[in-house]
Amino acid sequence: MIKVTEIKRIALAYSGGLDTSVAIKWLAEKYGAKVITVTVDLGQDEDFKAIGDKALKVGAENHYTVDAKREFATGYIFPSIKANGIYQFKYPISTSLGRPLIAEKLVEIAHKEGCDSVAHGCTGKGNDQIRIEVSCMARDPSLKILAPTRNWGMSRDQEIEYAKKHGIPISKAAKKYSIDECLWGRSIESGPLENPWNAPQDDGWLWTTSPESAPDKPTIIEVEFKQGVPVALDGVAMEPVDLIRKVNRIAGENGVGRVDHMEDRIVGIKSRETYECPAATVLLEAHRDLEKLILNRHEHEFKKLVDDKWAFLVYAGLWDDPLREELEAFINKSNERVDGKVRVKLYKGSAMVCGRSSPNSVYDFKTATYDSSSTFDQTLSNGFIPLWGLQTVVSRKVISNRRA
Repeated sequence: MIKVTEIKRIALAYSGGLDTSVAIKWLAEKYGAKVITVTVDLGQDEDFKAIGDKALKVGAENHYTVDAKREFATGYIFPSIKANGIYQFKYPISTSLGRPLIAEKLVEIAHKEGCDSVAHGCTGKGNDQIRIEVSCMARDPSLKILAPTRNWGMSRDQEIEYAKKHGIPISKAAKKYSIDECLWGRSIESGPLENPWNAPQDDGWLWTTSPESAPDKPTIIEVEFKQGVPVALDGVAMEPVDLIRKVNRIAGENGVGRVDHMEDRIVGIKSRETYECPAATVLLEAHRDLEKLILNRHEHEFKKLVDDKWAFLVYAGLWDDPLREELEAFINKSNERVDGKVRVKLYKGSAMVCGRSSPNSVYDFKTATYDSSSTFDQTLSNGFIPLWGLQTVVSRKVISNRRA
């Protein structure tokens, strides 16, 4: 149990929204502590100056805006591409990728400011509380962790009243959705989406055109990979953040990247989530396809197991677990040869690979072709098939005899 008298200076992960704005005043009142706010730029479309000004106006002693876009792209998104980072076969992990980086920067500022505590605005129902707290504890277990939104017992209406009472600026109307955004994706939840039968409404989407309204002519892009990460688009070498943003725009204009997902949260809740992940959808599809061209069957089948475990660890807030780095040792090794180009056709919500090439391809035309130039000796199958099916045939015979 944390004693009120133990808390003197708090570094608060600050988004500028209602919860964290109320948290500035609430923390200061409850603990008599100084609050330093920290906003981490992961590529979200926000007015960071306005966010900082608001924090100071509400009562923060100091505010930091940390530009971590490139670090996020190279240190988190690129590893996720190499690991084909998908949770439960559908969600390109995006929000979860950013949380350990936010925690890292929060702890750094806490050290710089001489804070004894860190705080966040996550609720007790979601995954983000786990991600941020575990990562903070892993970096400095001596820091106390405060979760005001989880513990203050206020409903959203009560939060709004609290904000009005203390002169905290709030929007004119309560938000219809709970939205989180970063370079790699945008999550949209709550409101009408809490009924799994309700179709997502148009006002929730921002990055993607509806497939029905997307261009009638397909757009074809070419992505070049080097050691498993994208380095060029349509023949032009690009910086990581710029490349991701451009693919987000192009894919979004073609209606690509909408995800409607029934999701298992770590706290045990079954949750309906929607996401916009245009670049993630395209780049992950392109990377998976290129791997199939380059890795052999044994590598590919085993890597699927590794990728699935990697995605779970990241989703579950265990970025700092040693297993994540150990899995990445295999992932990075398997991607050393994943060089090449992939053509992707974007059309009315779909992203379909329509061409791939690599200097490290294990596809051999003369073996695979059905024309007269084939070098494959088809007579080898005469002996291969009986040997391949031997155990199945024998097992089936034994089972049939027992039933007789």
